[in-house]
Amino acid sequence: MSEKEVLLIGYFIAVIFLLVVFVLVFFFIFQKRKNKFLIERLEVKLKFDKEIEKSKLEIQEQTLKNIAWELHDNVGQLLSVVNIQLNMLSLDVPFKNQEQIKETKGVVNDAVQEIRTLSKILNNDVILKNGLVTSLKLELDRFNKLKFLEAEFVVAGDAHPIKDSDEIIIFRILQEFFSNVIKHARAKKLAVHLDYKNDALEIYANDDGVGFDSSQHSDNSGLVTIKSRAALIKADIEINSEINQGTSLHLKYTY
Repeated sequence: MSEKEVLLIGYFIAVIFLLVVFVLVFFFIFQKRKNKFLIERLEVKLKFDKEIEKSKLEIQEQTLKNIAWELHDNVGQLLSVVNIQLNMLSLDVPFKNQEQIKETKGVVNDAVQEIRTLSKILNNDVILKNGLVTSLKLELDRFNKLKFLEAEFVVAGDAHPIKDSDEIIIFRILQEFFSNVIKHARAKKLAVHLDYKNDALEIYANDDGVGFDSSQHSDNSGLVTIKSRAALIKADIEINSEINQGTSLHLKYTY
């Protein structure tokens, strides 16, 4: 083989090598840009989803606030008028009907008190004023008073200040869990434990109800709402349940 042929083959191999390098570099740059684009698109989607969830939450909070106002200002006042009329009526009814009037007044008074309590736990302004601990205690005391179930509430550690919007979300998460317990669990007992630590608030809630198979995918709207709200405040949440073994919730919120 002549020197020219060797040189030509060398040039040919060098061109092939450079071409391969060019293709590899081009592919690497293309893949890097593609990955960057996909990451940016995912971030935009996540940001959009988060904004949608925030908007939905704001709408829900405003709706609950309006309901609270309606209960307190309208329904509460109407029941107060009914109570006044019963007082006036009791002056004219025979003695044998006095006990019945008294019982009816008791029912109306209980209804007024229940409406006042409901208006407090639906209105986020009142929740923020009372704080998370007091608001939860108010809710659980209501369950005990109405004999829905036997509720236990324990707080450990010193309460740590929490961002207002996050505090509302934490309360609504637990309120949704309580709602599921009351509606579906057929539980006799509910225990809630708040543990304030140096770096995080850990919340444990469990019931002794009928439970469900948490290993199976669930489209339960309440559980979906709980998890989406926890994601909004970057809280870790775990819900476990077994048939006839009750349901437990563990939420960890880092300050």
